Parts: sequence; C-alpha cells; structure tokens
Amino acid sequence: MKVTEYYQASVQEVMKKLDVTQYGLTDYEVRGRQKKYGYNELKEGKQKSIFQVFFEQFQDFLVLILIVAAIVSMFLGDMDSSIVILIVIILNAILGTVQHARAEKSLNSLKEMAAPVSKVKRNGEIIEIPSRNVIVGDLLILEAGDSISADGRVVESHSLQINESSLTGESLAVDKVANTIVETELALGDRKNMVYSGSFVTNGRGAVAVTSIGMNTEIGKIAKLIDNAKEKKTPLQVNLDKFGKRLAIGIILICIVIFALDIIRGRELIDSFMFAVSLAVAAIPEALSSIVTIVLAVGTQNMAKENAIIRKLPAVESLGGVSIICTDKTGTLTQNKMTVQEVYTDEQFFSSNELEPTNPHHKKLLDFAILCNDSMMLKDKTIGDPTELALVKLGHEYKLSEQLIRGLHPRVGEIPFDSTRKLMSTVHRMGNRNVMITKGAVDELIPRISRIDSSSSSIITSKQLEQINQANTAFSNAGLRVIAITYKEVFSSNISEKDEQGLTFVGLIAMMDPPRDESAQAVADCIEAGIKPVMITGDHKITAIAIAKQLGILKSPDEAIEGKEIEKLSDRELKNKVESFSVYARVSPEHKIRIVKAWQKKGHVVAMTGDGVNDAPALKQAEIGVAMGKTGTEVAKDASAMILTDDNFLTIVKSISNGRSIYANIKYAIKFLLSGNAGAIFVVLYATLFALPAPFLPIHLLFINLLTDSLPAIAIGLEPHNKKLMKEKPRNINESLLNKKFVSQVGFEGLIIAAVTIIAFQVGLSTGDTAVATTMAFATLCLSRLLHGFNCRSEDSIFKIGIFSNLAVWIAFLLGFTILNFVLIKGLFEVANLTNSQYLMIYGLSLVPLVIIQVRKLFFGSAKA
Repeated sequence: MKVTEYYQASVQEVMKKLDVTQYGLTDYEVRGRQKKYGYNELKEGKQKSIFQVFFEQFQDFLVLILIVAAIVSMFLGDMDSSIVILIVIILNAILGTVQHARAEKSLNSLKEMAAPVSKVKRNGEIIEIPSRNVIVGDLLILEAGDSISADGRVVESHSLQINESSLTGESLAVDKVANTIVETELALGDRKNMVYSGSFVTNGRGAVAVTSIGMNTEIGKIAKLIDNAKEKKTPLQVNLDKFGKRLAIGIILICIVIFALDIIRGRELIDSFMFAVSLAVAAIPEALSSIVTIVLAVGTQNMAKENAIIRKLPAVESLGGVSIICTDKTGTLTQNKMTVQEVYTDEQFFSSNELEPTNPHHKKLLDFAILCNDSMMLKDKTIGDPTELALVKLGHEYKLSEQLIRGLHPRVGEIPFDSTRKLMSTVHRMGNRNVMITKGAVDELIPRISRIDSSSSSIITSKQLEQINQANTAFSNAGLRVIAITYKEVFSSNISEKDEQGLTFVGLIAMMDPPRDESAQAVADCIEAGIKPVMITGDHKITAIAIAKQLGILKSPDEAIEGKEIEKLSDRELKNKVESFSVYARVSPEHKIRIVKAWQKKGHVVAMTGDGVNDAPALKQAEIGVAMGKTGTEVAKDASAMILTDDNFLTIVKSISNGRSIYANIKYAIKFLLSGNAGAIFVVLYATLFALPAPFLPIHLLFINLLTDSLPAIAIGLEPHNKKLMKEKPRNINESLLNKKFVSQVGFEGLIIAAVTIIAFQVGLSTGDTAVATTMAFATLCLSRLLHGFNCRSEDSIFKIGIFSNLAVWIAFLLGFTILNFVLIKGLFEVANLTNSQYLMIYGLSLVPLVIIQVRKLFFGSAKA
C-alpha cells in the first residue's frame, strides 16, 4: 500500500501498516522512529547571506562596465565621475538587497501555522507534546478548536468537522469519517477520512493515525513548491538586461574607434583616453535602472493610497502587461461567509428577504432553524459552523434573537450531528409539548417525511414530495447548499435515532458563499481591458460554475474543468487546452502552478490572486501574485508581489490601470534618456569623422550627464494617469520595448538634437575660438535635452494632454535651465564667455527640436513605439 492511498485502506489496515495499536506508540518505538523520520517541522533550503545577495547585484553587465569606467576615471584623476557612478551603483544594490530580504519570508510563515502543541496517545495515556515531536504512527487526539500538526488517517470520529480552507480553498467545514473510501484519484477536499497539517477542528472530536510529518505533509509539499517556484523577471527587466548589454558593447566599440582616431591624429594619449571614457560614461545611461526604480517606487506610493500595497517594485510594471487573472473564488470573488439565498416553504419559493414573520409557516421555519442550531452571533464575534451561522444570520435579518428564542423554548434533549446520518435533532419544550426538530441533508430526510406544514394539507402527497425534490434539484443546480427542516412531537426528551421517522416537513433553506458586490463590475472591467479572468478554486464544480456565471467569468458549463481531469492531461495537453477553460474546480496546489505555467507558455503575463496557503506556490510562480490583506494568510502575503488591503477584486483592476500608466511613463523616460544620449554620440561622431576639434570637454560630458539625465527623466515618470490605456489590449510581452519603431523614434529625435548642436558648434568654430565652439555645443545640447523632456511626456502633443498637467517636468526644466545659465555666466567647468547674440543663438537652436517634434505630433500623430 502506497502512502498516498491511506484513505483507501481500512482502519485496521492503516494501523497494521503504521505498526501501532489502540494504545499508541511506546517510548521505545518513538525513539526509533524519531531517528528514521526526523522532526515534524518544515525545513528551509540553504539561504543566501545578505552579503551574497548584495554582491550579486553587481553582476549585471552594464553595471560591470560602469564599475570599470569608474575605476579608470579614478586613476586618471576624474574623481567626480567616479563618485557619481559608484553612488548610483551602490544605491541600486541596496534596493535590490532589501527587496530580496522581504521576499524570503514564506517558509517562516508556514512554520508559524504549525500547531505549537499536540495531544497524542502514548503508552496507553493521552499526553501533550510539542508538535515538532509528533512522529509517524502517533495517535493524534483531536477536539474542537485544535490545530492539526500532521497529516493522518481518521481512526475514530464523533461528529468531527475540520476547516481545511487554507489548503483546499473550500470555506465549509468538512465532516470527517473513519470509513474506508474506495474511489481513486480523489482531491484533498474529498478525502473525508484524512486530516491535514495546517487545518483545524471546528466541531466534535476524534483520533487520527499520523501518516506524514514535516516536509512530507501536504503543507510540506506546498513549502517545496514555494521554494522551487521561480520568480519571473518582468518583461521590462528582460528588455533592459538585453538592451544594456548591446548598448554597452556598442558604445565601447564607438569609444574605441574615436580613441584610435584621436591617437592617429596626434592627440595626447591621456587626453584621448579620458575623452573616450567620458563619452562612454555620458552615453551609457547608468541612471536608467535608478530612474526606473524611482518611478516604480513613486507609483507604489500612489497605489498604496488606493489599497494596493506593492511588495516588489517590478510588479508595478508587470501589472501593466497582465492579460490573465487567475483568481481564487473563496474570499476573493466571494465574501467567505455562508448566506441564505432562497427558501422553499408552504409549497412556495421565496428569496431570503421575502419571508414574513407574521406568517405562521415562515415563523416556524425561522424559529426551528435557530433552535436546532449550536451557533451564536455576538457583537464582536461569531461562534459555530458557517452553515449554522447562516441560519442564525437569517433570523437576525428578521430581528429574531437566538438567545431569546432558545430561552423561550429550552433544549431538553438532542442527537448531535453525525456525518454518517447527515442529520441533527434537538428536543425543545414548547408549552406542554416536547417537539423534536430535525435538520439535515434533503436526501436523508425525504424518506422520513410523512406530513407537511402547509396551508393546503397536513398529510404529504406524492406530488408534494416530488415538488420538494424538484426544489432541491433546482437549488443544487444553482450551486446552493440545501438544508431541510422537519419536526415532530415526542413523548420524552430522551430520544434516539429511531425517533427520526414520521417527520413533518417545514421547508428547505438554500445558502451559498455569495459573490462580493463589486466583483461582477471588476470582472466586466477586466474583460473590457482585454484581460481574461479565470477562476481557480478548491470548491465543487457546480458551485464554481454558479458563481462564475453570476460574475460573467463563464458562459457555458463546458468552460469548467475539475482537478481530476487536469491530472489526466500532460503539460503539453494542458497548454493546448488552457484557453478553453474559464473555471477550474477541485484543484490542488500542484494544479494551480500547472495552470499558471500553461498560460505563461502561451505568452501571457499572469496575475494570480488568493488568500490561502494553497495559493502560495502559484502566487510566487505567476508574474504577479496578489494576496488578500484582510483574509489572506501570512504565507500567501509573503509569496505575493502585491497585497490588497481591502480584499477588493476591483482594486486589482485599478492597479492594472496604474501599472499600464507607470509602464508607459517608464517607456517615455527611457526614450528621453536614449534620444538625448544618441544626440551626444552623433555630435562626437560628426566631429571625429570630419577631423574637427572635440565638441565637448570631458567635464562637459559629465555635467551634461548629471544635469540633463536624472531630474527630467524622473519628472516624465511622474506623468499623470492616462485613462485611455485601459481601452487598449494588454501589450504583447514578446515584443521588445526597444522595437524598431521605438529605436527609429529615438534615432530621429537624437538626430534633431544632434543637428542643432552641430550648428551651434560650427557657429562657434566660425569665430576661430575652439573654447567658444565647445561652450556653444555644450550649452545647446544641455538646453535642447532639457526642453526635450516636454516631448517625451506622451505619444500625444503637450497641447492635447495639457501643457501644465505635469508640474514636475516644469520644475525639472526650470531648475536645469537656472543651473546651466549660472555655469555659463560664472564661467564654471571651463566654459568660454559668450556674447548676447551667441546666447540667443543657443536658446533659439535649443527650441527647434521641441517645435519640430510637437508639430509632428499635433498634425501627423506619433507612431507608437
């Protein structure tokens, strides 16, 4: 017998396999098994130290090139350049290290879920031990309120009910039995004779033979999945990594060529080398990663105000590309609270809000549902089973207090709920009578009914029985959980199961975990934005279909599939069929990861939402995992990239909208940096090819790099939210940000900036003073790049989006303009004195790129990059 088949074995077979008796293990057996199985704890893989993580941040190719440039500059005496580069690199490394440390908490949270102590039977006595000392073969003794510390086979059950929602996603407590189950390939939620670590007892008591501990438990398997699930680099990260390598190699080759030509033309070796290094530093956008990080960080602050906390900065960019949202049902799309929806009584259907307490049939149904019930609703908390709480809540809607009603009709006898009988009976004193109320499964009660509480008759007819069956079927097909309420008079309060016959039918109460009010609108918004919502749940298929239909996720039942069907599909078959399904029911954590991977293989950016432990591996596997802040477990939160503080599915849609805007702003900031740098390279190439003097001094290149890169690029990244983006389809992640259109746009704008700078340089050379020429070229390049920040705010003209709608761009421009003029007037950084006409020439030429590009956008549109 395999370990995975314990649920198919009888209690005797399980006890024999585990070599344990009804008296539990002996101390001698425990010592031997402790050596064999180890401790009942979750193990962590080898973790990197903070220093390892910090130094790994320097392995990026572009960063390595810049480090070399900083070292060379230092040796050549250019300390300013070296310091700037090193500060940027170190800040990036610190940010990366902090983000990594935050992400390494999932296993710790899983550990915290484990029960600290457990009751076991050893040497014939029940004792309490630390949960880490529980061993395979131990007999766990369970009572209401206990947390379960290991996986095991139920060997004894007395109305034992267990909440497994953190593992299966199913909100209802599960009735546990000791019976053998013959079916194969059952989902965790259907293994009624097994219990699992991480769940807890809500009702009854029982005994369990431990079959798995530590990393071999179901929660241990989840820990392994979390550890093995690879966090994806975002599309932008991948694009920038590739681009960084190509750009660095290209710039180095250009600098080598320029260095060689300078040497051939007789320039001093040190001067030639310093100029080549300065050009490399100016041309390589070393601030790129920092600017992207800053824009993302500001974006996260704005999103936090809208109830979305971003744990990992790149997730903001990923949000903008989301094309699939794989969402859990329970607690995410639904309220995670059982609520009565429909009632069938007096041979009629009623919505839960249509009952009339003055009607004797309705009042009897409400009273009996409260009396045959162990749950309570207090001011600050609720006590009891979710199904029974739903019945009490129904009474509260009609201002019926359970304490008052139970006080008027005290309970004098009972037969507790039994998962085999699927019934519960209580006896209450009503005047001079003893009335037994029995509630439970419809199929169990129908054969026991002989009378009906109806306006038309008291003796039940075959037609009335058929109507009850039809009502039950209609409720069940709608995904509702149905409870029947019956009663009869009894002579004694001392009742037995034999008394549960000849009952009078009062009514059916149908309930469900209802969708959140805002979920349907959120789903509609997703679909409008070209995003496909997919429900993945551990709940039953029929319930999942009902909720999905209400929300608009699914149109046909054919779009739903169960976990056992997924089990039969290979990864390739699942990939081919994944687009056919919108609902996945009765799934395990392994299934969730396979579904996410299948969508990813189709080229989609996947967001996975959830709140339970069972969601954590898939949350980590997805490009962006979204955890619920209120109802989510710490495991789910730590495995996620984003946490919703309001547990509102609609917040995800708002976050995606913000993500799209932030991505667009990052793209514009990158375009600004690259087109400005391209302009500088084109000017240097022009001067080199035509054997002209160097258009810039090394100190000029450094100043241009410092003044015109960071502030305007950050300001562009703060461009206000563009609502138009949510009317577009998600971007294709396989298409590089740096595609042909984008590169051609960068080249075109770089050439215009270069052209006006070259004109200024030639005008300066015509004076016969090289210092004036380099100063005019330097000033024109600086100012034109500062003005170019207005061009890079959007694909549209600034006259369409609003000239003053982004004040940050104006602040960056005015600050840069002031500093530049201060340098020119004071003669700092080896600049020459200029005449008024030369100042006007610089200002006029610098405006030309702004005018040309704005006219092009205004009258001819701007091809999207």
